[in-house]
Amino acid sequence: MRQFILFIIIFVLVSTCILKGQGTSAETPELLENLFDRLTNNYDDADRIHINDSVRLIVDGYVRSDSVFSYKFSHLRHLGQITSPDSMLKIVTWNLVLGNSTSRYFCYFIRKNDAGKPDIVYNLTTDYNENPVRTDSTYSESDWYGALYYDLKPFTINDKPCWILLGIDYGNPSVSRKIIDVMSFTSDDSLLFGKKWFESDDKISFRAVFEYAANAMMTLRFASERLIVFDHLVPFSPSQKDDRQYYGPDYSFDAYKFENGIWKFSLNIDARNKE
Repeated sequence: MRQFILFIIIFVLVSTCILKGQGTSAETPELLENLFDRLTNNYDDADRIHINDSVRLIVDGYVRSDSVFSYKFSHLRHLGQITSPDSMLKIVTWNLVLGNSTSRYFCYFIRKNDAGKPDIVYNLTTDYNENPVRTDSTYSESDWYGALYYDLKPFTINDKPCWILLGIDYGNPSVSRKIIDVMSFTSDDSLLFGKKWFESDDKISFRAVFEYAANAMMTLRFASERLIVFDHLVPFSPSQKDDRQYYGPDYSFDAYKFENGIWKFSLNIDARNKE
């Protein structure tokens, strides 16, 4: 009953904000922070699902408001909010971790529309998946692999805009995954993930995926507009070379460099050099 009452209060608050064209109120950040704290500290799956329903209601109102590109929630560690440097795309994402049920990803892509027209909002959700993220094909909204995106940059190829995404996937409890992907729009304005653009070992893939031990940490970042730098991953011992759950960084760095119209893998670079 308490969860139901909280849901109704939040619904009234967010509905009022939307009617005003704001999408947020002075109380909204504090309310979201409180909800995420409860998600973190509550160990009952049913309660977590109810709390997450309230989070979704607030975030949905926010991403559909006219302030989504001008306002960013602060001090929310569990809600990802990134905007592309060209201010044409924003991504809002979070994950719901459950103990006895399948955990889930929630992600909004907000595409800025022409002046006077409402922004286009794409709402993606998917379950955690232990299987590897494929590198040999594209994904769409309906079969999205699921990830938390933490950085993006706009890119133009053959006069067509796209965005390079950096993300992390916790879908497999034994390994973590870092992902470099390409997001673009189809002719009917649908989302498309992947582009046959990443060359490594004489093979060209639709995205780059790195798997490593769940208790390790890997850096993956933009060093410049045409350089993506990341930790070189090695097995903890030679006998574990075929099992990615025993991989971690060795304090050297590799990169993907954009050269001659393609992202090419480069081994053992000097990460202090931006180019």
